[in-house]
This record gives sequence, C-alpha cells and structure tokens, in this order.
Amino acid sequence: MQKVIIDCDPGIDDVLALEYALRSEELEVLAVTVVAGNVPVDLGVENVFKVLERCQRLDVPVYTGAAQPLHKTFVSAQDTHGMDGLGESNIPRTSMIKVQPTSASDFLADFFSEKQDVGIIALGPLTNIAMALGKNPCLGKHLTRFVTMGGTYKSHGNCSPVAEFNYWCDPEASAIVYQDLGCLIEMVGLDVTRQIVLTPNLLNYCSRINPHVHQYMERITQFYFDFHWKYEHLLGCVINDPLAVAYYIDQSLCQGFDSYTAIETNGISLGQTLVDRYDFWQKEVNSRILVSVDTRRFFTQFLTVLLDAPEALIASDLNQLQLG
Repeated sequence: MQKVIIDCDPGIDDVLALEYALRSEELEVLAVTVVAGNVPVDLGVENVFKVLERCQRLDVPVYTGAAQPLHKTFVSAQDTHGMDGLGESNIPRTSMIKVQPTSASDFLADFFSEKQDVGIIALGPLTNIAMALGKNPCLGKHLTRFVTMGGTYKSHGNCSPVAEFNYWCDPEASAIVYQDLGCLIEMVGLDVTRQIVLTPNLLNYCSRINPHVHQYMERITQFYFDFHWKYEHLLGCVINDPLAVAYYIDQSLCQGFDSYTAIETNGISLGQTLVDRYDFWQKEVNSRILVSVDTRRFFTQFLTVLLDAPEALIASDLNQLQLG
C-alpha cells in the first residue's frame, strides 16, 4: 500500500479524486492539506470534510493552507465549480470535527523533515508546497514521489490560451516548486486529463450499477456539465484530478517523457508550462511530462472503486461504450 498526503482545492473533480483515493485499496491517505484555488480555502476545507463524512474517514487529519497565492491576486474557479464548489449541490456537513491547529505548510515542512516512505499528490495550486519548501528545502528529497495535476504541454490552456488553472492561479509558487523541489515532478497536465471526459453515457451507466453513487455524482457534476457545454461545446465534463490519483496508483496508465520544465510568471503567458522537450537549455531534468493515457483502463479502475463493483464487470461493460 502506498502512503500519500493529498494537497487539494475542492472543487468537483477534487472531491471525486479524494473519494477515489480514500476508497482505493492501493493507497493510504495519511492527511489532507487544503489550498485556495477552485474555491476559497475555508470552503475547500468544508468540502474535504463532506468527502470524509461520505467515506466514513473522519480519522484523516485535515490542515488549512494558504488563503492567497504568494503574490498574485486570488481568483477562484467558482464559475466552473459553483459557489459552493460542488456544483451548487448544497450538500450539508453534519460532523463537528475541526481542522488541525497547524497550518498546512508547517505540517508538510515538519512531516518531511526526515526521509519518509510517503508521497504527495497535489491537485490544486502549489502554494502550500512552495511555502513548505521555503521552510524545509529538503522536503522534495524526503518524499517518495510528487505528482501534480497541473500545466499543459501541447494542449491549449483552460484559463488563458496557454495556461492551466492551477499553475496560473499561483504561478510564482509553481515556478518555485519546479525550480527548487529537488525531486522528479510528475506532471499530469491537460494533455492527458482532457482525455478523461465523464460523458452523459458514462453517467447513465453508473445508474445501472450503483444508483446511490450515481445520484451523488449527477448532483455534483451537472453544473460542471453545463459549464463545459457552454464554454467548450463539450458533451460531458473533464474530471482532471482523478487521473492524478489513478496515475499515482498505476504509473503504466500514462506515458510521457522526462524534461526540464519552468513556469512563466509574467506577461500574457502567465502560468504557462515551458517544457524543454528538445533540451535547448541543457538543464537537469526536473519533470516527467505525461502525453498519453489509456482512457478505458482509467475509467475501468476509477468506476470499479467509486461504484464498488467487480472490475471484470466494469471492464466488460465499458467495452460496449467504446472508450479510448
């Protein structure tokens, strides 16, 4: 079992990813840290607790992180995720459990003060990671893996022509992490996540296998469906973050290449991922850039866990849907 800490900004696809991680037999989630991104940080914390309640995992500690980017003015993605971050579903929280008193960056800096058999899955802006790195420059050397959902190589951006939201939201933090983390950054960017589309057909299929889970998924994703149709004319919604969890579990899901990568912090290309594929700068590799994904196998693994169904059944059924 792989031990992980999840840093997130929930967010519709974040809560799906978090539930996937919590229910996966291959992962042990030791803690959840929250950062401002898709929603303000306090709202993100509330949404994490809603997922922990749903999964009956209130034993997992939650740490509140940065409420603002390092320098840039904070801009949320509530136009995409709804004002509550969960598609205007207004799902209540019933538990009285509270966040840990330590800040997310202090927790991460202290936790990785020594080498740990633990990795990080970062699903939001990298503000918490950059702040922790400033307090503990050895953080990256003391973790097993660092997987981040963010950036884009050849695919177009989703908040500017060239930038993906998480890195655009706090480009300075992203730049610091890519420059100073000191371990290989595995970038699950838009090149692969745009191939992970939850379609109406797939959602309807979920109702056949597990009506209770389908009802929940439909409730939180309808707003997301409407957003994607309005702005991208896409019939379905891109669920970026669950792919980062799936790839952490099974690296063979995605293929890519190693490269030096930097993040633009100025001008109209703010937040752009500058991938030196052809080694023009001749700098040491700091990242693995994923460019292809086995979409059918992802959905087989993802829905097997979320729908609590036999993998063979899901795999057989998805063949009929002609995924990937």
